[in-house]
Amino acid sequence: MDSFSAPASILITGASSGIGAALALEFAGPGVRLALTGRDQGRLNAVAEACSKAGAEPRVAVLDVRARDALAAWIAEVDLAAPLDLAIANAGVSAGTGGAGGDAGGDAGETEDQTRRVIATNLDGVLNTVLPVVARMRPRGRGQVAIMSSMAAFRGFPGAPAYCASKAAVRVWGEALRGELHGAGIGVSVICPGYVRSRMTAVNDFPMPLLMDAERAARIIRRGLARNRSRIAFPWPLYAAVWLLSALPPRLTDPLLRRLPKKT
Repeated sequence: MDSFSAPASILITGASSGIGAALALEFAGPGVRLALTGRDQGRLNAVAEACSKAGAEPRVAVLDVRARDALAAWIAEVDLAAPLDLAIANAGVSAGTGGAGGDAGGDAGETEDQTRRVIATNLDGVLNTVLPVVARMRPRGRGQVAIMSSMAAFRGFPGAPAYCASKAAVRVWGEALRGELHGAGIGVSVICPGYVRSRMTAVNDFPMPLLMDAERAARIIRRGLARNRSRIAFPWPLYAAVWLLSALPPRLTDPLLRRLPKKT
């Protein structure tokens, strides 16, 4: 379990844009079989076509990761055709309190529907991806799972409560799962990126420190996965900042965090 540098059969959820699309292209190459899911057929097909040009063999499915049974059936089909070496549970949605509450001033906070949708996609979606994958990897005694968390997983930010909670949940679960699966020969890495250019961050109307392109993020993630790193967190200055925020007592950090801009 020291190296996972050359996976030949890879599943990526949320592959139609952002980091997911960049990862598909980063791993694409001759002999690589890519199973890609997303919710937009057009964008997903465009990613698959680009991967094909790089020599990969993509197969796509328009799926919502909240659809547990449909996703499990597709994973079984994909794994039967080409046993998975790597599964990246990347699909997720973002939301916040800025203007989403339904009043004219945007101060009503997150609605119940919004909160449940974010939690269901970002948490249940990861479970719906990882659990059936692990069940198929266990008998083989090998494989690797990557779980997309976020820098927002280290401290709850008032501007995006559900998003922070969902990413914190998958981070802690993934880190615990790594220990549980160590003896089974399955590697687990938790990915905690900072701000990355994507459709998700394009709606942010506030400064995003150390914003990076999705292609650069994908290269960092691939290197971390090849080394079977437990936590792939970047960029490091932002990682250091959120780690410090999580370590300080709330009575010191709450007044500062309440002043941060709200996510739309």
